[in-house]
Amino acid sequence: MTTTDPLPGTPELPTAAELAAFTLAAQHPVTHGWLDRAARLRNLTEEHEFDLQLATDLDLAAQRAQFLNAGPAAPAYLNRWVTVSADLHAMLSIRFEGLDVTKPFVDVSVTSRPVTRADLPALMDAARVYAAFRPPRLRVWSAAPLTDWADLDPDRRVLAAPVGDLRGRPVPDGLTLTPTPDASRSADAQAAYDAVDADHPHHPHEARLLSAEDLQECIDAGTMFDVHWRGGWAGYAGTLASPQLGLDAQVVQELLLAPRARAQGLGAALSTLLARHLPDPAQVLSGTIHGRNRGALSAAHRAGRHDVGGWWWAPLP
Repeated sequence: MTTTDPLPGTPELPTAAELAAFTLAAQHPVTHGWLDRAARLRNLTEEHEFDLQLATDLDLAAQRAQFLNAGPAAPAYLNRWVTVSADLHAMLSIRFEGLDVTKPFVDVSVTSRPVTRADLPALMDAARVYAAFRPPRLRVWSAAPLTDWADLDPDRRVLAAPVGDLRGRPVPDGLTLTPTPDASRSADAQAAYDAVDADHPHHPHEARLLSAEDLQECIDAGTMFDVHWRGGWAGYAGTLASPQLGLDAQVVQELLLAPRARAQGLGAALSTLLARHLPDPAQVLSGTIHGRNRGALSAAHRAGRHDVGGWWWAPLP
């Protein structure tokens, strides 16, 4: 591994443990009781070790440059720890939506304290370190409510709650889950997405069917379920175990209702049924929902999941 030293005039890189502490301080207060602090910091430290590798490993930067072929030389792909203002530092990275080189953006991966709306101009100015990629947008995380930065475009929100807290809500008669045995219903699932896309042209930008590989991974893990409604197949509901925001989480991979089961008020019950089928009540059921997908957000809230923060887009000059 070939590493690089910080550029002249840039602050010294923090450790992964320090980045973890910064990230934890920026999380929603309701989440602090969901996992022991030390365990959560360990999860976040492991995550941020990769951020530091992306900031220092020139070989990895060269691999990204070759794979993405976006134009700039390898060092331009490194993460940057920058001074934003007198009391704020940030880890910035260059990203590409869907790995599409025509859609670059600057991601604010970590900040030394929670970001406020007033910090955005300085963060946007700091994003100039990636000017070679001509990114049109900056993405920033905050635990603030969706309504707080209403002048910005929302990206995804994290909706979460402990599994044990979600199990007691009522479920409509005739709605059940059974373990998914194979991928034979994937064409039906795609047809269900296509039906929603036809009715809501914005939907493809907010949600899409999980890949065949991810579907099989969920099946193999035993956490993918067929939804049944009044005697027939009616969708998918599934998770994968993975830390999210440093929490010990079952992360939602799919919550899908077929057209015949839509508009029946069943969406919230899918989270309830999933929680009943997951083995560990101490884990968190967590998942991301686009901030403009009001139906899915409402269903998650009705199920008892909390909006614990999300990402916003800010335009760059």
